[in-house]
Amino acid sequence: MPGLPDLPGVSYVMPVLNEEAYLEPAVRTILAQDYAGEKEIVLALGPSRDRSDEIAARLAEEDPRVRLVGNPARDIPAGLNAAISASRHPVIVRVDAHSELTPDYTRLGVAALRRTGAANVGGIMRAAGRGAVQRAIARGYNSPYGLGGGAYHGDGVAGPAESAYLGIFRREAIASVGGYDPGILRGEDWELNLRIRRSGREVWFEPALGVTYWPRASLADLARQFFATGTWRAVLVRRYRGANPWRFFVPGALVLGLATSAVGLVLLLTGVLPWVSAWPLLLAPAAAYLLGVGFAAIRIPEQRGLGDRLLTAAALVTMHLSWGAGFLRGIVFGGGRVVDRSRI
Repeated sequence: MPGLPDLPGVSYVMPVLNEEAYLEPAVRTILAQDYAGEKEIVLALGPSRDRSDEIAARLAEEDPRVRLVGNPARDIPAGLNAAISASRHPVIVRVDAHSELTPDYTRLGVAALRRTGAANVGGIMRAAGRGAVQRAIARGYNSPYGLGGGAYHGDGVAGPAESAYLGIFRREAIASVGGYDPGILRGEDWELNLRIRRSGREVWFEPALGVTYWPRASLADLARQFFATGTWRAVLVRRYRGANPWRFFVPGALVLGLATSAVGLVLLLTGVLPWVSAWPLLLAPAAAYLLGVGFAAIRIPEQRGLGDRLLTAAALVTMHLSWGAGFLRGIVFGGGRVVDRSRI
């Protein structure tokens, strides 16, 4: 790819659906970037049922750098493609209504693009919460006991990466692989980055970049979100097979193991199986998991008292089992029209 100028123009693209509580702060952090180059924000508006469209219209009226496009399909990949098509600058920054960028995010990200020659650069996602439940969910996001694996969930070392959280892209890299796949309704970032890497370009992790992410604020919404995420991860496993890291299979295996323990417990209680010979094998998965969750709830930092630890444990269990159940659903039946119902 040709080299970037010192201060290339930057287009921020954001899909929006029912985000009245988060949209304005997210846009304000973009407008407050200390980057000296030209900037624009393109909001792809889905069919929201709250005040998101009203807030977006006011922001666009206040600042000509904010532009609006429609996303009648509602889905995130379609919205991102619509916003990218309507944008005009050589650097594309993918942002989210639940994300707030540090002031130096764009400046450091563009510098990393120029320095490394990468097609996409991403940084660290720091989840945060306001209430007790949202803070517990954030602790799960920030801990390897919760999501685990991805460098952008921790303090990794700068270098080539499997994927990136959000991402600061070279426009030509996105165009060369055909943009986001509108048929992938969750996991679209990982899938796009896989195609970029397969095209011979590099995805780069830059830990100096920081993003605050506000997760779902209830366990019910978290369960809906993670069920959809697990379902579409299974779709990506079916499509790309060995390209998926082993950690994506763990939650599904966990659900199968716990189901085995549940069936075994019923058989033991009803006398179908003898306690002496059967119980160690059948109940081992549930016992090991409960011990693991308890250990994690003790080890995860930034907790105050028993109440916080119980909420942390509940958040971890919700993440693991919802993701795993969705994964098994996706392996057997595919993605269908499973979407993140917490956003609707």
